[in-house]
Parts: sequence; structure tokens; C-alpha cells
Amino acid sequence: MPRSKPGIFWGVSAGVLLVDAFTKIIAVDRLLPAYLPRPLWGDWARLTLVYNPGAAFGLHFGPQSRWIFIGLTVVALLVLGRLYVETPLFDRLRTLALALVTGGAVGNLLDRLKSGRGVVDFLDLGVGEWRWPTFNVADIAVSVGAVLLAVVLWREEAGAAPAVPAVPAVPAAPAVTALPEAARAEPMERQQVPAEISADLEHPSAGHAG
Repeated sequence: MPRSKPGIFWGVSAGVLLVDAFTKIIAVDRLLPAYLPRPLWGDWARLTLVYNPGAAFGLHFGPQSRWIFIGLTVVALLVLGRLYVETPLFDRLRTLALALVTGGAVGNLLDRLKSGRGVVDFLDLGVGEWRWPTFNVADIAVSVGAVLLAVVLWREEAGAAPAVPAVPAVPAAPAVTALPEAARAEPMERQQVPAEISADLEHPSAGHAG
């Protein structure tokens, strides 16, 4: 029997949260001092401890960024909770997407609640000076889950599109029934003129001679 919605959701969410927390603990403990790159696979994959008080791609709202992003995360979790409630019991793909986003969002939320320094990031990818913004396991889960959820919702919307109604067939014109022979001959009989009147019309002078 396939796993139902609660098993997938809570299992994946907890797994993402635990892996994210564990890797952040190791990063904070082993990657000091912060902001010093450590090559992992050459220059394109490095480990660099970074504290991000803003959001992804450098989005920042000044000194109040911490509380603004905490509020936005709470709102996002409420929306995710509603989507989870509306998800069918055995819709595993949609449940998996919601679990990935939820686990990642909670992981970064805990960082913001614990410290004003911001979210702990440590995965540093790029080539030379062209670097992707430093990220963590929670960011990976949120990104993968968001893309997967978008695909699922798009497929659901496409499947629910109303079908084009069929054009009703135009009824055929009723067939003309042939009239009986007697009915067709009757008007001709009515048009026949009596012989006496016909003779008078042909010889009007003969009629007045007697």
C-alpha cells in the first residue's frame, strides 16, 4: 500500500529539517573563520561560512530585514498548510513538493529566530569571480520543492480546463411527401370549362340567330 499524505509530508519535512540543522552545526564548528573559502572540488565547489541577514540573491530590507523575513516565512507556512489540507490523500507528488518547501522554510526560519546574524550558508559554487549566491540544504529543498509544486499545480489546472462544447447538429429538413395522383389531378378537373359554354365562346353569333 503506498504511503499516504501524512507519512510523506512529515517524514520528508523532518528529514530536510534534520539534515539542514546537522550540516549547519558542522559548518559553524568547522568552517571558522567565516567568509574564508575552502576548496572542496577545485575552485568551482567551495565551502564558505556566511551569515545571511537577508534573503536569496542579496535581497535585503535594512535593519528590519530579520523580522520582515520572519513574518513573510510565517505567512508562507500558512499558505503551505492550506495547500496541504487541500491535497488529496494519496497525491504523493504534490505532498512531496509541499514537504520539501516546508522543511526548508522552517530550517531557515529557525536560524533567523536563533540569531540576528541571519541564516547560516556554506555551499559556494561558481567559477572564478562568477559565483552563485552562497546557500544551504534548506535553500536546495525550497528551490526543488517550489519548482515541483509549480509543475504539479500547472498540471492540475491544465487537467481541470473545461472541454470545448460540441456544436449541435443542424436537423435535416423534412422530406416532401408526394401528393396522391387523384390530388394532383383535382385542380385540372376544376379548370375544365363545360362544352356548352365553350361553344358559345367560340361562336357567339350562332347563339343569337334563333
